[in-house]
Amino acid sequence: MGLHRMGAPEPQFITVGSGARARKIAYLAQPAAREGGPGLLWLTGLKSDMVSTKAEALAAWTAARGLGFTRFDYSGHGRSEGRFEDATISDWLEESAAVLALTRGAQVLVGSSTGAHVALLLLRRLIATAPEEARRVPGLVLIAPAWDLTELMWSQLPSEARREIVELGQWIRPSPYDPAGYPITKRFIDDGRRHLLKDSPFDPGRPVLVLQGAEDLDVPIAHARALASALPGDWVRITEIADGEHRLSRPQDLVALYGLIGELI
Repeated sequence: MGLHRMGAPEPQFITVGSGARARKIAYLAQPAAREGGPGLLWLTGLKSDMVSTKAEALAAWTAARGLGFTRFDYSGHGRSEGRFEDATISDWLEESAAVLALTRGAQVLVGSSTGAHVALLLLRRLIATAPEEARRVPGLVLIAPAWDLTELMWSQLPSEARREIVELGQWIRPSPYDPAGYPITKRFIDDGRRHLLKDSPFDPGRPVLVLQGAEDLDVPIAHARALASALPGDWVRITEIADGEHRLSRPQDLVALYGLIGELI
């Protein structure tokens, strides 16, 4: 699904990084109805893009309420530059911080799957390095949070896949969403291990509201429940959907999502 389809808005671009690492990141910014009004920053899932079902639904929901809505494609995704196999969690974290800096007013971070992990890393970074920016984030809403993504991936890999990653540098992961599958590189796994929440827990200091399907095969419900152990301070609250799967993009799932966001706006 791409932004070039009929009637789709054209993105703007911001350059992130410098020298050989510079890349153009595509984003869409829907301003709040009033100057400096509150909004959402949407962080997509792995191999998704900023015009996915949930992103488009949130664009309509926020517009109807006069809320800002900012979304972007990670490098190696959608309309942004770069190859997927060259990108790392560090890159996506840097890109998320750069796009957040384009916004004004309070911004709820809403992350799906991999985006939930990036949202948590972004908040941890802001608290440590940019407390003024952190104060603009009243809370997080996380959908099927794949926190500590690379360790979650590694734990789910068959032994031959692990061996290929270590010995050959990458393995092509089959995907029900992409017939070509996608490459998981040793560089991606190694970089992700520099960003583990279990190794550096932090007090988020604001609500972290989780929406999780009990039938999710990609992010098991036990993994979502364990997030509270990495975030001291009793800030995590999980809403579990008994028949929910990983995508959580059915109408009833979206209603539950809007309810959580509404608590923070």
